[in-house]
Amino acid sequence: MTARDAAAQTAFGPMVLAAIEQNEPPLQRLVHDDLAESFLPGRLRLLVRLTRVAAFRRAAATVTDRSGPGLWASIACRKRYIDERLSDPLNDTDAVVVLGAGLDTRACRIARHGDLPVFEVDRPVNVDRKAAVLHRVFGAVPASVHLVPVDLEEDPLIPALESHGYRPEQRTFFIWEGVTQYLSPEAVHATLAQLAGAAPGSKLIFTYIRQDFIDGTNLYGADAVYRRFRKRSQVWRSGVVPEQVGELLAGHGWRLVEQAGPSYFRDTYIRPTGREVSASPVEWTVLAER
Repeated sequence: MTARDAAAQTAFGPMVLAAIEQNEPPLQRLVHDDLAESFLPGRLRLLVRLTRVAAFRRAAATVTDRSGPGLWASIACRKRYIDERLSDPLNDTDAVVVLGAGLDTRACRIARHGDLPVFEVDRPVNVDRKAAVLHRVFGAVPASVHLVPVDLEEDPLIPALESHGYRPEQRTFFIWEGVTQYLSPEAVHATLAQLAGAAPGSKLIFTYIRQDFIDGTNLYGADAVYRRFRKRSQVWRSGVVPEQVGELLAGHGWRLVEQAGPSYFRDTYIRPTGREVSASPVEWTVLAER
């Protein structure tokens, strides 16, 4: 299996986590996603059902955090953060574009409440898998959901979106979650360059892995994650220096609004649940606007 094929398989992990979170009592959930379990293959749905027992849920989170301290909470909280920013009533959006959508349920959750067009971009193998999931769960791809096969390492993004009905003049909410580390640095910059023509009022949320972790100079206690994603498979390829995010965005016509990391997630999402978990300093989430 190539590194890129291995990257395609990583779509399952975050959705398993989101599905398991739904087995927490409502006030103790870090993220809310009632479709997550249904999007998983049968063997993983069975695993999720086992975690209806609290001891099994704790075991699943413990195993994850043993290899990467705080990664469970970070993944759940970044999803919560994106959902809240997207659903902000002050957010004027004409279209949503999800880059590297994987098994994400957000487009279908949006489709239940309106006809806002959502364009899900991913490699062809992942688009085919997602189409099969949507047919299994809903009987068809929802009318407002557009599956766009694009390899961000090789293919022009905007022409592919336009061929599926996207209009660049639309105020767009771009979501690039859990993806940048799997791309080459050249592809990360090329994607940002293609988004430079987004309409005024557009927003962009993306996540990144710290460059010092990618370089191996600071592992933040996540040695097992480093061995898995950087040494054995080398599937994580790109990182960002937090202090350089504003400059990176400005170079492509975007303004940094905020960065959300472990302290933000702790204060905003974790403490109200009363759960004794922490978020990882390895991954950060960025909100920018045009």
